[in-house]
Amino acid sequence: MLSQAAVVVERGVEGGVMVLHALIFGRPPSLLERQMPRFPASPRATIGATSPPLPVRPVQAMPMFPVLLIPDDAAPRERGRLYGAGAQRQARHSRDSYARLFASCGIAWAEACARALQLQPAIAQADPDLLDELAGIAEGSGLRLDEVLALNCRTEILPPTFLGEASPAADAALAANRAAGLPDWLDDAALDPAIQDGECTAMAVGAGASANGHTWLAQNWDWLGRQRQALVLLQGHDGRGTRFTTLTEGGMLAKIGVNQHGFALGLNILRSLQDGTRPGVPVHVLLRRLLSCRSLAEARGVLGALAAGPGFGAASNIPCADAQGEVACFELAPAGWAELAPQDGIVVHSNHFVCGALLPLQAPMSPALSSASRLDTARRHAGAGAPDLASLQRFLRDESDGHLSVCRRPDPALPTEARVESVAGIVIDCDERAMWVAPDVPSRCEFARVA
Repeated sequence: MLSQAAVVVERGVEGGVMVLHALIFGRPPSLLERQMPRFPASPRATIGATSPPLPVRPVQAMPMFPVLLIPDDAAPRERGRLYGAGAQRQARHSRDSYARLFASCGIAWAEACARALQLQPAIAQADPDLLDELAGIAEGSGLRLDEVLALNCRTEILPPTFLGEASPAADAALAANRAAGLPDWLDDAALDPAIQDGECTAMAVGAGASANGHTWLAQNWDWLGRQRQALVLLQGHDGRGTRFTTLTEGGMLAKIGVNQHGFALGLNILRSLQDGTRPGVPVHVLLRRLLSCRSLAEARGVLGALAAGPGFGAASNIPCADAQGEVACFELAPAGWAELAPQDGIVVHSNHFVCGALLPLQAPMSPALSSASRLDTARRHAGAGAPDLASLQRFLRDESDGHLSVCRRPDPALPTEARVESVAGIVIDCDERAMWVAPDVPSRCEFARVA
């Protein structure tokens, strides 16, 4: 039996949102755990203050990310406030992480926030409710609205040549951040060069290609290991009542997830020569908007409408899968978007353009980076037989290329804060609306069911 996670070991209420801290146990969740009740707000607003933990077995455990459960009746601003209140620590950690990353590119945090404010019209065109949610996140987390916007626009603010070359404005940006009281958690250490390679290797498996006839999505999220401390599992809903579960960085609307209709998505960062040249929809806002879709067909319609309107602010790839059995990858850039269809029912992607129409827009990449080799590894796994849960977990644990593998272990020769690694691994069964998460480098921990 594969390990599952839905066991509450500390349960309480912060500002009306239930915060769950789960451990991995060698059993599936009980009916009680699958049907977690929502609790009224506690006047103490202290985690663990309102209810004793459920019974657990004394087995070896691996910490899971906090789960934030938003009530079904919450309006947009209240949804954001509850999320922000439940993820205050994670949102502030994200703020500190990205303030330092932007500074390394010569962009002071104040400048990043000013740039993010300019993207509000595009966000409103994607979904006006999301502007209210972002304002609520700011209220709940204690961050300013422009700071929350900067987190959600981080892909669009980072330049196309992100850390590919030293920025002459970096010292001035760092000095401005220090003057503003922002911590320099990196000190004088150099960031892992692997951060230039972006994030993630993904595979989506259509119903006709999988071992059990279900549709699957699997992805590792590779980034600075310190951002593991910022991750939360957000279980929320949109204005139409569609519920979703997304693993995301504190303060951000969404990242990798699945909704009640069995529509799932992930994210691979790409870099185009046109990134930042137009105030288009930020990709983390787009991910949240797409989590309202029932199918890939609906997602295509959303992408087409947005491309014809505000457009997209930066390049990304969004691997998608739905419970109707369909899979695809959608490559985006300020110039437009393209669809990568599956081969033999499976589509894989890493961190460079594959669709011919967008290939000329690829920003320069170092030949030492691993996107091409990870894509080859993914294709090899895709051709190894009909995938299932176990084989997709093996794919996300592949270490065949050392520190540049699909499963990226941190380089011990680098300072801890500077290391890039596989921060988490995710596998989604669209038919079951089920999601498994490895809350560490996948090769050194178990996958646990969280939805």
